[in-house]
Amino acid sequence: METAVGQPQQSVRWGELANRVLDGQGIAFDEALSILRADDDELLDILQASFQIRKQYFGKKVKLNMIMNVKSGLCPEDCGYCSQSSVSDAPIEKYSLLDRKSILAGAEEAMKRKAGTYCIVASGRKPSNREIDEIVAAVKEIRETTPLKICCCLGFLNEEHAQRLVAAGVERYNHNLNTSAENYKNITTTHTYDDRVNTVEIAKNAGISPCSGAIFGMGETDEEAVKLAFSLKELDVDSIPCNFLNPIEGTPLAGKKELNPRKCLKLLAMMRFVNPTKEIRISGGREVNLRQLQAFGFYPANAIFVGDYLTTSGQGPIQDWQLIVDLGFEIESDSRI
Repeated sequence: METAVGQPQQSVRWGELANRVLDGQGIAFDEALSILRADDDELLDILQASFQIRKQYFGKKVKLNMIMNVKSGLCPEDCGYCSQSSVSDAPIEKYSLLDRKSILAGAEEAMKRKAGTYCIVASGRKPSNREIDEIVAAVKEIRETTPLKICCCLGFLNEEHAQRLVAAGVERYNHNLNTSAENYKNITTTHTYDDRVNTVEIAKNAGISPCSGAIFGMGETDEEAVKLAFSLKELDVDSIPCNFLNPIEGTPLAGKKELNPRKCLKLLAMMRFVNPTKEIRISGGREVNLRQLQAFGFYPANAIFVGDYLTTSGQGPIQDWQLIVDLGFEIESDSRI
């Protein structure tokens, strides 16, 4: 059946679904699943519908975040996707926690890249007391000298460390669920899905804005991807990084290539429909998975990482800025919450 303007009736359904989400009715599991399983011919209609939701809550602004890998490698965990894990043979640089001067220099670089959020990331299962001491001291100085919002990603948290971080001025804590509870045992065996949920809850209880997201392309089914989106909704996290597996040589998931740019865009749109008011950030693997369709990701998503990732390179910041400007969007000058 065709509409008056010659568009398939199916195309109208996505807009109607977006309107329902904007009315506060939410989206059902099967409806979210239908986004991932839609024909590629419907992709532009899905993106337009997801943009209706994104625009309502975030306009056409894009938040920029920058990562600083302040401790690399040397991790005892066996996460199959990670080049820093104990089971990885990837030829990465390995070093213990950087000194305070280096962490402060990273904040200066974040400012140069027009980032509103500076993400301090350290490998390992959990931070030591000494590492918390150093990071707390660095965060206090950054907060005194810059307008940056500080996010930390340091592994599993306990209540004491969470309280110290929030007192120092850390506003956000990242701890990704990564994949569904059902798929988790296929990715990691040295800790559990529930361990990760617990750290997100500890951060929330301490008054830190919770950030938790996904790594897509790790063998999960479409149903499992949707379950993860709803789990993040239930946790009520504020920021959702959507990573797309970059299968690094030397890791157990090397050579695993399940995604294409169109599927990545559907995953972003699905996440926006399920979590309409939340920051959706296109994260690791953006350049190698979205490729020439990167700019389309801004229709459902409202944030990206600018520059490099943990052990892999991103494209230059000027290219990222141009993607945003060419689309008619704008960089959010102050992304603090």
